[in-house]
Amino acid sequence: MTEKTIEFEGIEPVIVFGPYDSYLKKVREAFPDIRINARGAKITIGGDEPDLTAIEKIFREIIFLADQHGEVLENDVNALVSLALSPVSRPSAALSGDKDVIVETKDYVVKAKTDGQRRMVAEAAGNDIVFAIGPAGTGKTYTAVAIAVSAWKAKKIKRIVLARPAVEAGESLGFLPGDLAQKIDPYLRPLYDALQDMLTAEKLKFLTERRVIEIVPLAYMRGRTLNNSFIILDEAQNASSKQMMMCLTRLGVNSKAIITGDVTQVDLPKEMESGLMNAQKILKGIKGISFVFLDKSDVVRHRLVKDIINAYEHHEKGLRHVAPKETEL
Repeated sequence: MTEKTIEFEGIEPVIVFGPYDSYLKKVREAFPDIRINARGAKITIGGDEPDLTAIEKIFREIIFLADQHGEVLENDVNALVSLALSPVSRPSAALSGDKDVIVETKDYVVKAKTDGQRRMVAEAAGNDIVFAIGPAGTGKTYTAVAIAVSAWKAKKIKRIVLARPAVEAGESLGFLPGDLAQKIDPYLRPLYDALQDMLTAEKLKFLTERRVIEIVPLAYMRGRTLNNSFIILDEAQNASSKQMMMCLTRLGVNSKAIITGDVTQVDLPKEMESGLMNAQKILKGIKGISFVFLDKSDVVRHRLVKDIINAYEHHEKGLRHVAPKETEL
């Protein structure tokens, strides 16, 4: 019999174990031959493989969700247990053919969790340029980064280039503290966050220092030709039409690109058309270019994000349907 210990910090045990230990009981019921003891922020499991490894993955994924989102839903636990009981999840989901797995790290598996994310993965496999358009929280950026990291790990490409427009949404860069790199860093931080989930800090530092992974403002892409590369343009709704064309024409031999954006969050001046919106009209129907549209059903953030999107949609519809008042004569 083998024994393993899983520990976590900075998370309330009730979030990991569920109300009245309901999540803990659910795992115990699914794996009755495995001994599971939980005390404080420590879980000890004992038993035989492959069930032991399957349970370890369940709890590590639960801890990850709790750390990232501050909560774990019952549906999340049900899905994790169902996946662990599935034959394709043992001993390794990636090696045994789980089609939802995008990239597997040492600590956990990055999977497509919604239909929209699965479409992104499928379209990226069959097209050189994919546009992923949808609201906040649908995992567009995270999925795109996972696809790129997977392609690099499989040695299909040699470099990953991630870009974002540095649009001044209500603030002037000139008034922000620090040098140019420090001013621009906040715009690029979400891309770093996604990469840090998929690569160790040491590996990410090593790859960025050797420019295997580049994270740059969109303006820095001008004049380059990128061969054997995977390009991601994030927040593309804030790129102008000229910038969009410039970015797309950086593609060299054996390169791919994923363009992500949310057309409801454009920060460009009113007189400037979004390059993302323009691209939908101009590039539609070109072979090798695919458009994937995600919606609120693909939201994977905090449960309130979906409610917030619904509320704003209803508000916007209400404003559009308010009839103008008649002028009394």
